[in-house]
Amino acid sequence: MASAIQRFKPSRCKQNIDLRESLLFVATDRLSAFDVILPDPIPHKGAVLNQLSAFWFRRFTFMRNHMIADEFENFPSELRPFRKQLEGRSMIVRKAEPLSVECVVRGYLAGSGWKEYQQSQSVCGLKLPPGLQLASPLPEPIFTPATKNDVGHDENIDMKECARILGEEVANRVKYLSLEIYSRGREHAAQRGIIVADTKFEFGTIDGKLFLIDECLTPDSSRFWPKDQYVVGQSPPSFDKQFVRDYLETLDWDKTPPAPKLPGDVIARTAAKYLEAFERLTGEKLKW
Repeated sequence: MASAIQRFKPSRCKQNIDLRESLLFVATDRLSAFDVILPDPIPHKGAVLNQLSAFWFRRFTFMRNHMIADEFENFPSELRPFRKQLEGRSMIVRKAEPLSVECVVRGYLAGSGWKEYQQSQSVCGLKLPPGLQLASPLPEPIFTPATKNDVGHDENIDMKECARILGEEVANRVKYLSLEIYSRGREHAAQRGIIVADTKFEFGTIDGKLFLIDECLTPDSSRFWPKDQYVVGQSPPSFDKQFVRDYLETLDWDKTPPAPKLPGDVIARTAAKYLEAFERLTGEKLKW
């Protein structure tokens, strides 16, 4: 186990380390955009993702999740020498077999959904009303799954293809759970002045049962907008890495490795957005 920790790669966004009966999930400060890992870390980003996921895992008691422990005092004694590297940015989780579909829920029209709507008035095969604008709220949240590709960008699919990949029963179950988690998370966030425009969940199976795995409603997996600056027809400022994406879109970069370096002000402002999102949503200060 010690040798595995010593080989920990802070150049990755996340790392899973096998602890025999469980896994150690470690979130670093590295950030990816357009499926490319950027060269510059965002201070506190890993701790925000780890601690915010733990917050939601504890809140959503209706849904099984893979977290065993996130407080370092409850980690195996073999990990104690690595407290500095791990505390606040890691958790012990159950081993699960991930489903091969990402579960995306959209409550507002943005990102790839907005681009598709402009072309076909639909998103992932779901027909939407005419006349919607960028950032328009949808009549109701929609489930828009995507395939997880090892190389290149994820690909949006319709529910029929999702059922073909997962089986109809599992596909319907993850659709229901995704919409339910999103609905409860969006309601809580709204009370804290944040709009959850869309988000992505991952599920896995343990002994044939579904578990929510990976991260949950974080600035990396979600699009967060401030309610007091939201205007239909405009791209709202965000609490997530959309700020970095918007900067990268101004560059002459083909979205393939290597990624360009980020200016200091972009790094600082992104770190501040992540911290503000965490503090608003949890009502707490970030630890470590």
